[in-house]
Amino acid sequence: MTTRRQFLQQSALVSLAPLVPAFLSQSLTAADAKPDDRVLVVIQLDGGNDGLNTVVPFADENYARFRRDLRIKSEEVLKLDAAVGLHPAMKSAADLFQDGRLAIVQGVGYPNPNRSHFESMAIWHHARLATGDHDGNGWLGRAAELSQPRKTSAPDSIYIGADAVPVALRGRRASPVSLQNEADLKLAVADIAAIREQAESPDLAAFVQRSVAQSFDAARQFRESTEAKHSTSDDYPSTKLAEKLQLVSKLLKLGGGTRIYYVSQSGYDTHAAQTFQHAQLLREFAGGLKAFLNDLKAAKLDERVVVLAFSEFGRRVEENGSAGTDHGAAGPVFLAGPSVRSGLIGQHPSLTDLDQGDLKMAIDFRQVYATLLEQWLGVDAPQLLKGEFPQLNLLG
Repeated sequence: MTTRRQFLQQSALVSLAPLVPAFLSQSLTAADAKPDDRVLVVIQLDGGNDGLNTVVPFADENYARFRRDLRIKSEEVLKLDAAVGLHPAMKSAADLFQDGRLAIVQGVGYPNPNRSHFESMAIWHHARLATGDHDGNGWLGRAAELSQPRKTSAPDSIYIGADAVPVALRGRRASPVSLQNEADLKLAVADIAAIREQAESPDLAAFVQRSVAQSFDAARQFRESTEAKHSTSDDYPSTKLAEKLQLVSKLLKLGGGTRIYYVSQSGYDTHAAQTFQHAQLLREFAGGLKAFLNDLKAAKLDERVVVLAFSEFGRRVEENGSAGTDHGAAGPVFLAGPSVRSGLIGQHPSLTDLDQGDLKMAIDFRQVYATLLEQWLGVDAPQLLKGEFPQLNLLG
């Protein structure tokens, strides 16, 4: 007869058990996960990044006219060609560009832009323009459902963050999970081990043996690996974004079989006093991205990984009266990794031919999605996106 204590132990185990095998079970994935499986890592720049001061059209005289106080001086811009360059805080991104590991897609957006954070992010997450189509099933969740069935028990996607799993990863049959940090994973491992030691019921012990025994060795390896100093080709900056990307790297090194990872960086809603805040955000983004790719390169994993970085919209062309910028429309999207076709994709949007004071869209974000779905993840893009969107020359 099961006691109340045993019931509580079993309930706790049931709630925790799926987490550890999903992340750590080497024995399950060793035979099933292909070492050449391609991985997509998404970085969400949350709040609406000011693309005009990220990819700077320094050679356009209209730039100084619209950005009187927020203008990046031409001599400070990290020039990519004769017309545009990166914000000076993005030295690490400029290094990736020169090294052939960064593509910048210019003027990305969607028709009839929505300047609400919530609505615009929902459009990007669902890859659907109509509010009626925002059913909670995201583009990457649907991609997981359309992918070839896999024998591995790994989750389809892993979100690194304290918030709920983003809509982009959700689907009717998708299996995303979230992890806030390494401490959460270590705690889950410790809790499961403690419950196992306290188990009194033979049935419970058998359940534990079936469900999580395969994961303990890998869990110990993970714990030891996080306590030891990893040899990397580039130290990670001491930022929240870099910490998240470093955890993604460690999970990739464990070979768990998950193909989609998702992180976010907040703070881009720069309505006032933008100069310092925006520089800090871009420095954190560029520094974390470079460290992550160099880490994967040292581990010989970088050829398998493409990074996509996007924001829900850009900012208005003209600065406001509070030394900031308000919600806009089109902006740049970044793709990074040795498998991308490095360079500037498309022309920088015109600063004279505007849409109600905003940069006009030149490339639909669903073209970027279609390219990654078909050429990287091997998913039928027209079926997922409910339409044909011309693919871009983004991958080498």
